[in-house]
Amino acid sequence: MRAYNDKNVMTNTIHIIGLGVAVDAQLSNHAQEALQTADIIFGSERQLDTIATVDVQANAEKKLLPSLSQLKKAVDALSHHTIAILASGDPLYYGIGRWANQQLTQQQLYFYPAVSSVQAACHQLGLSLQDVDVISLHGRPLVSMRSVLNAQQTLVILTDKNSQPMAIAQECVDAGFSQSLIWVCEKLGYPQQRVRQFSAKELIVNTPSPKTLTFDPLHVTVVNTQGRGGVLPEFPGIPDEHFSTGEVAGKGMISKREVRLAILSLLQTSNDDVLWDIGAGCGGVAVELALWRPRAAIYAIECHEKRLEHLAINRDRFGVVKNLHIVQGRAPDILATLPAPTKIFIGGSDGELPALLPHMWSLLAMSGVLVVSAVTDNTRSIVNDFINTELHTSAMQDDVESVDIAVTRKKRYDGQWQEQKKLPVTLYRFKKY
Repeated sequence: MRAYNDKNVMTNTIHIIGLGVAVDAQLSNHAQEALQTADIIFGSERQLDTIATVDVQANAEKKLLPSLSQLKKAVDALSHHTIAILASGDPLYYGIGRWANQQLTQQQLYFYPAVSSVQAACHQLGLSLQDVDVISLHGRPLVSMRSVLNAQQTLVILTDKNSQPMAIAQECVDAGFSQSLIWVCEKLGYPQQRVRQFSAKELIVNTPSPKTLTFDPLHVTVVNTQGRGGVLPEFPGIPDEHFSTGEVAGKGMISKREVRLAILSLLQTSNDDVLWDIGAGCGGVAVELALWRPRAAIYAIECHEKRLEHLAINRDRFGVVKNLHIVQGRAPDILATLPAPTKIFIGGSDGELPALLPHMWSLLAMSGVLVVSAVTDNTRSIVNDFINTELHTSAMQDDVESVDIAVTRKKRYDGQWQEQKKLPVTLYRFKKY
């Protein structure tokens, strides 16, 4: 990407300009110079108001910012124009800058940062930025908050109409953090600026009616989690009984915790992985993969309606709605619609494993990993046939990892240990070269 002082002449130059947190735009000298060169300026009504006192070209056309899909069309149509797109704070921190990098040619783009509402809120409360976690619920489901809600944590949250303070407080209470402190920072940088503090419990239990307790749409919510917690997982190995399966807690179509941990370890999922979970059941493996690797794309393939129902419940329960994609259908038929995988886990095949294994192997990217779970001797035999027929060289056949897991759980009843033996499971790991 070019620096802002590059003098090369280009068509359709686009300046993404942060305005700061104030009634009037807080522009650096470079940002002000860039704005003065623009003949087309896009911004929301509020953003355009903040540059009312800034000298711009007399013939500069100010336009209301359209939807992002329409903005792309508008920018493409304005060749040989210098365009400014206004951003509320830092364009590249939960702002429009990320979209611009994804949709526009980087050689066109210049970025100009300013103080963001996140920074302004932290400074109002005396919080060090390195000690907080920032999330955006703007345009995102409220339940996605669950995937990052942990004990002894300070969250700075960008919100929208569906993630108002009362809704956030309810999520905290439901997660066992009813003593959490919540600050609502409204109209930061404006004369009407206001910062109010609540406890999560009092905000949802003892607040006045919505008509008397209102919040300005322009606000940032800060949460310091306090309370017993224990409802949402904070480390790999979610207890089986926390999953919805439609059966007695801890039973049903999920990989049991001890086996699930081994599967996670064998897959070694990375940030940019595309992973297929074939025969996802109620989603034990898929949920944990999505929870601990939020930047990976997890596709849970399942054809049974009841399991799909509980898979969706578990996705929402743990807040992994952003990167866990539920795919209804049978493998391999439904797979043609999915992005190519870098990792594959086969937990169930509904009798299709002999044909499915070589097909999955052919679709897997080079350096990709395939992990297969086998409970019956027949399944183990099918996997061994795959090794002997599809992995043609002795080196490939030798580079297969396998582990047998036989779990015996013990609990105390009336002062005595009671044993519960689980069916032994064999896990196979293949890496493609």
